[in-house]
Amino acid sequence: MTQTFRKKRLEIIVEEPILGRLTDALIREKVTGYTIVPALGGYGSAGPWHRENALSRAGHMVVLVCILDERLVETVLSAAYGIVSRQIGIVTLSDVEVVRPDLF
Repeated sequence: MTQTFRKKRLEIIVEEPILGRLTDALIREKVTGYTIVPALGGYGSAGPWHRENALSRAGHMVVLVCILDERLVETVLSAAYGIVSRQIGIVTLSDVEVVRPDLF
């Protein structure tokens, strides 16, 4: 069996216009990589929403995912929360296992 290593998965859903500030903050905090995908739609406290119904880029949501070494979690979460707390957004943190620990 291949050996695995414990890491943390940080997932942040935000409006596209603040994405640059968020990625800049992650890079400053030494995050070694992330992936961004468009959020096509969903359902939340205001009901259903769909990307194609957005009037501007402000209505376009994206999902940023990164895998972190546990020693970075506190500072990265603090930096991300400093941006997302004033915007529409969701931040989740979960446990994951990876097979290539040198990448994170």
